[in-house]
Amino acid sequence: MTTMPAAMSPFLAMLLAISLATTVKGWQPARTSRLATVTKIATDPNDPLLQPIAFKGSSFVSDSCWRAEGLQCIDEYNEDLLEVLDELRQQPFFRYYSVDLLKGCNYFPQDIDECSTQSCEIYPVDTGVVPKNIEAVDAAEYDFELDAWVRWDMPSDDYYDLFENREKYTGRDFNRAVNGLHSSISAHIVHGMLTDEAKHPVTGEPLDAHAEYERRLGRTGENPCALEHLYFGYMLCLCAVREATERLEACDFGLDNDGDEDGVRGLVSEVLMSPLLNNPGVLVAESRLRAHAANSGGGNLWQARLRTRDLLRIMDCVQCNVCRLHGKVGSLGLATALQVLLGAEGRGGDSSRLHRVEIAALISSLGKFANAIQIIKEFETAKTEAEQLTVE
Repeated sequence: MTTMPAAMSPFLAMLLAISLATTVKGWQPARTSRLATVTKIATDPNDPLLQPIAFKGSSFVSDSCWRAEGLQCIDEYNEDLLEVLDELRQQPFFRYYSVDLLKGCNYFPQDIDECSTQSCEIYPVDTGVVPKNIEAVDAAEYDFELDAWVRWDMPSDDYYDLFENREKYTGRDFNRAVNGLHSSISAHIVHGMLTDEAKHPVTGEPLDAHAEYERRLGRTGENPCALEHLYFGYMLCLCAVREATERLEACDFGLDNDGDEDGVRGLVSEVLMSPLLNNPGVLVAESRLRAHAANSGGGNLWQARLRTRDLLRIMDCVQCNVCRLHGKVGSLGLATALQVLLGAEGRGGDSSRLHRVEIAALISSLGKFANAIQIIKEFETAKTEAEQLTVE
């Protein structure tokens, strides 16, 4: 019998979720993988969307004309959008989440010991910190569809601050890349190694952030398509935010950190006006995803929805609480994007029915992807400069 580790990284957890269709729930290996069937466009190395991109000068380029347009637009406008998203994610509406961090793992036997690494620890915010209107909305939006893309934890009195408890290196080995969400979180992990002076949890030796970058995200590393997945995930989130424009414009975001009623709405408007949301090179990700969903048959959509629910539930097997918090919010954001873009029949969902926490997770995930793109560019620029010095 295989012994599973007591503490599991979000990436290893998501990798396990990919295989659950043929193990935990008894689906036969001969059947098509549920999530992979609908999102084959994001994993098929022969698809043009995932053909290699290269870093030249100070930006990523591609030989594909339509893809080059999307990359050029992201390179030109991502930094401006990230500045707005960074400010937006500090606002109460987008930073507080009621998450059940005590829920047990339903997929395999697991010790109940908490993670012993100090950086894994996280505590709920004090009573009165979360605005009453957010608590009221979350308490009222407890309903869910039986066949929805995701089911969030039932709200409780415990809220956690995503901004104060940021993604970082916590002493875990994230060694399995499965999708763009993984690439995004990996980027934040290696960046944290630069700023936090991370050390190996066993030997205490300093970690080489640039070596870790090459291992996790480099072209010759463990996942050669990591950057392609990252851009694909970012494009999907951009498309989902665009599709949810009416819901975002009608949403009551409450007060910002300065007590201004219009502050958050103004930031959201800036996001919705970003050229990235309407660039044809970006929107092609949405059209190709829908086309593939339609060609694969409607029966595979419900299987994909089961898989996204698996992704969220298996995060309860993560004993690093910081990792669990970010893993669950990231899974919710990705599932929300798929709900908006595909819905029940592959033609798009009703974004007017999105809950507060789903909107918050979608914007948070968009911010994570945008920041990951900037982190990748920083590492690639540093690598290019180091290579030039070596030549000289």
